[in-house]
Amino acid sequence: MNLDEIRKDFPLLRENPNLCYLDNAAMALKPDCVIQAVDSYYSKLGVNVHRGVYKLSYEATDLYEEARNKVAEFIHADFENIVFTRGASASLNLVAMSYGLTFLKEGDEIITSELEHHSSHMPWNAVAEKVKAKVIYIPLNAEGRITVEAFKSVLTDRTKVVALTYVSNVMGYVTPIKEIIRLAHEKQAIVSVDAAQAVPHMPIDVKDLDCDFLSFSGHKLCGPTGIGVLYGKKELLEKMPPIEYGGDMADTVRKDSMTFKDAPYKFEAGTPIIAGAIGLGAACAYLEKIGMDNIAKYEYMLKEEALKRLKEIPNVVVYNPSCETGIIAFNIKGVHPHDAASVFDKNDVCIRAGHHCAQLITNWLGVYGTIRASFYMYNTLEDVERFAESVKEASEFFDML
Repeated sequence: MNLDEIRKDFPLLRENPNLCYLDNAAMALKPDCVIQAVDSYYSKLGVNVHRGVYKLSYEATDLYEEARNKVAEFIHADFENIVFTRGASASLNLVAMSYGLTFLKEGDEIITSELEHHSSHMPWNAVAEKVKAKVIYIPLNAEGRITVEAFKSVLTDRTKVVALTYVSNVMGYVTPIKEIIRLAHEKQAIVSVDAAQAVPHMPIDVKDLDCDFLSFSGHKLCGPTGIGVLYGKKELLEKMPPIEYGGDMADTVRKDSMTFKDAPYKFEAGTPIIAGAIGLGAACAYLEKIGMDNIAKYEYMLKEEALKRLKEIPNVVVYNPSCETGIIAFNIKGVHPHDAASVFDKNDVCIRAGHHCAQLITNWLGVYGTIRASFYMYNTLEDVERFAESVKEASEFFDML
């Protein structure tokens, strides 16, 4: 990785050289190639796809479907496995509302965990209430991790769905998802993976994982906002009903009947997220050029350096010192995370404070919320230093009050 060249690719970093951006788990910055891809679509084409019988529409359609190919290749999927949605939340909800409401029945069990983002477990709680199924939570170990043994302890013949995060957005832990998928399939259960924090930061091969569904968002992947992806196995997508109806997803429509296009198109009602998809395709190509293995190793190094500095600062509690990714969740003793965040903002250090839409794990930790710093490929050791200095300043300031 050529860090100087990478940082030059991001206009926000070029225009704000003093910015220390450590909120990557919430939103990644956008490189020039993504911005240019979106701008090029709007300025040179700007027309709808699929329906237009004219040259501009053909060109826009080619770009849109090529983006689907790029995304598929990025996670080692096939073209027909990729459904474009509004984001990871929309993808996770689509699985629950289509597959869950169609195939689950009273007495069935859904396994999830307290590590989940709200978008991962809440849809299944809603489904369970409607069909009278039961939601089962995997007991976390002392570190707050999901283990294979703990998963085995709740897996039964009644298990029909497993809905789990690949990487926790608070703790940064990597779930042993491949082994969990294998065990779930032995019980004929399907597995829906929330990969919003995994796909941007590590190599993903959905065929190797053998997951049934995998969801992620574009904006955490250096892509535009408002675009997400649902990967689904073809045989499952084919038997799932759409949850939205309208233009472009229908095949034949009569007064008393209707049929739909094949997946993925039956799940993409109306004008699709054309510019978002094109931008996401550009983001995938950009990250592939850098190398996902390189990104994962570099983020881990930055996180480890930051942890070394935090150990030297009094009154700092780190909740995930052994995590495998670039996320640090911590607090300053006796200080509300939002209060502490004001010191970081004064120093142009961008972090996030609160429950991070994951109240189950913050409740498990026994705190209102945490301060979260999350690293990405364009962060530097200087960012680590400035982050640590801000933590020290906050600790000393509130200790004097």
